[in-house]
Amino acid sequence: MALPLSYNIRNIAVRWRVTLLAVGGISLVVAVLLVLTAMANGFRAALRSTGSKDNAIVVQRGSNAELTSGFTRDNASMIMVDSRVARDESGKPLASPEIVLVASLPRKSDGSELNVTVRGVSQQAFKVRQGVRVIEGRNFTPGLYELVVGKQVAERYAGAQVGSSIRLQRRSWTVVGVFSSEGSGFESEVWGDVDVMGAAFNRSNGYQSLTLRLKDASQVSAFDNDLQRNPSMQVQMQSEYDFYEKQAGQTAQTLIVLAVFVGVVMGIGAIFGAMNTMYGLVASRTREIGTLRALGFSRGSILLSFLTESVLLAAGGFVAGIALGVIAMWTVNTLLQGVAFSMMTFSVATVLLQPSLAGVGLGLVFALAIGIFGGLAPAWRASRLRVVDALHRA
Repeated sequence: MALPLSYNIRNIAVRWRVTLLAVGGISLVVAVLLVLTAMANGFRAALRSTGSKDNAIVVQRGSNAELTSGFTRDNASMIMVDSRVARDESGKPLASPEIVLVASLPRKSDGSELNVTVRGVSQQAFKVRQGVRVIEGRNFTPGLYELVVGKQVAERYAGAQVGSSIRLQRRSWTVVGVFSSEGSGFESEVWGDVDVMGAAFNRSNGYQSLTLRLKDASQVSAFDNDLQRNPSMQVQMQSEYDFYEKQAGQTAQTLIVLAVFVGVVMGIGAIFGAMNTMYGLVASRTREIGTLRALGFSRGSILLSFLTESVLLAAGGFVAGIALGVIAMWTVNTLLQGVAFSMMTFSVATVLLQPSLAGVGLGLVFALAIGIFGGLAPAWRASRLRVVDALHRA
């Protein structure tokens, strides 16, 4: 016959000091996994929202990021006049040739310099990206050294408010407006006139990306094939949504790999900790084990009972780890106003407070693995004790 579950629960409660030690180790593993997977999920959500399924983006062939891309203005002009590109009410192509740069700005909180993306755009950028709108001040005037900054930049960096000046390339640029973009990564950027920035940064010969709206978004693949077959074009086209999602995927994948690696390293330590704890319980309960065997409980019942206790400890560690992970994320969100990743400034809520079922599931798998592997050997030892030997050792 099997030992009742209440027996295991009572033993865990009576030995509460040992219980807390085991639960604490497992909870740390679960909390780390939850936080890192939540961060990966936040990156994916933030960058995915940066792109639109209605838009296409053109970059240099073989490039997977705007910073490493580059193509001629002639290439951009030929693409923009294609009949598949949508046009605005005045007949102009809904296309924005752009350059992407990196500058440093002082953070409000401590004055430390952090990288910020600076993007040179045309006025059509505000029509191509429909979610972008100026919420304070006005838009920049083409041909002038004026800038509009994303909402995240205005909130977190000194000198990035309307009426202030930003020093770029030994020139003073006036901030004339603040824009929002429905929470996307563009809110972490500084925008100015592409022609003025091109001259100031010695990028007048070409662009790094071309964002455009197609009449039919399903034509992206066919359009890209035409560009690939054109020997004068060293560019490639893809959906803007897919482009930014791939960037998010790379970052998220790195964080997931890191989460698994850290989880494995900590998990191995937690397994040995759980094993040591269970061995200690077996040693301290030798008389009890002998008594149970004398009362007629089988070796299988003893094995299952001790393994059940180990799994219960793991379950407690899992619950405590989830709570600890949520508290950790809430604390980071409360204490920090922003964090810079990959030259983008995301709010902490966007990056961290996105716990996923995958993260919870991964934590559950690790917790159960720790409980099973940490308790199996001690449980086996307890089940193999002979009645006479157990009573004699006691």
